[in-house]
Amino acid sequence: MPVIRSTDGTRIHYITYGPANGEPLLLIHGLGTDNLGWILQRPALAKSFRCIVVDNRGSGRSDKPIAPFELTDLADDAMAVLDAEDIESAHVVGASMGGVVAQIVAVTYPDRVLSLVLACTACDMGEWREELFREWIDRAPVLGMRRFMTENLNWLIGPRSMRRLWPIANLIGLMAARTPPHGLVNQMKALLSANPALASELSRITAPTLVVVGSQDILTPVADSERIASMIPGAEFAVIRGAAHGLMFDHARTFNAMLLDFLEKQTTESRHLASAS
Repeated sequence: MPVIRSTDGTRIHYITYGPANGEPLLLIHGLGTDNLGWILQRPALAKSFRCIVVDNRGSGRSDKPIAPFELTDLADDAMAVLDAEDIESAHVVGASMGGVVAQIVAVTYPDRVLSLVLACTACDMGEWREELFREWIDRAPVLGMRRFMTENLNWLIGPRSMRRLWPIANLIGLMAARTPPHGLVNQMKALLSANPALASELSRITAPTLVVVGSQDILTPVADSERIASMIPGAEFAVIRGAAHGLMFDHARTFNAMLLDFLEKQTTESRHLASAS
């Protein structure tokens, strides 16, 4: 299992799969989760893409610093992973907090982004989310990660899917066990301290972009994704009916089909441009 050290010495764990000669695809997951969060996408993506899946600092098998960090550190970590794999540029997919990190990557490192997929995310916190996260920062250390994650499943899975997907709570519990409370707390603090100017910089993104959200998402509602899509030139916008915030697992088949359709369109166009030149 590959591990690199980021610029500040933090150990960052990641996994790779798919054909070595496939177009590189960087996957960045969200709050408190790790590479397991993309497990239902692996069978679909591994057929064609060279996938690089990062455990954000604070979660998974990456270091969990006690000291605070910023979302820009997570973006730099992801770029350090690409450097370690000798990848100049990649398709970038980010979900939830990972979607914010992906936005930072696209703005800060535009030459490294072949295309961009932003799922169930936002470009600012908003007052109500700030209040929610401050409450979570207080409660997570008291409850412990497994109980905290289980009690907050309603933010991830919509009521229509909860009964069908209840067994997936075991997977969420496993991810929770690999993320200590202080790791989650520091990720939430990084979100709270994110640069509010990010939204105004989205117009600088030139990579082909798809913005995806679930119609039942109550953590990053449809309006958040609509706003992002309206600010990125030429961005495509899609809503998965019946999906909640955890759309990559509660509606995995639909999300995978949408993701592959977008990515394959980008790879086809890039091959066409390469042959024309």
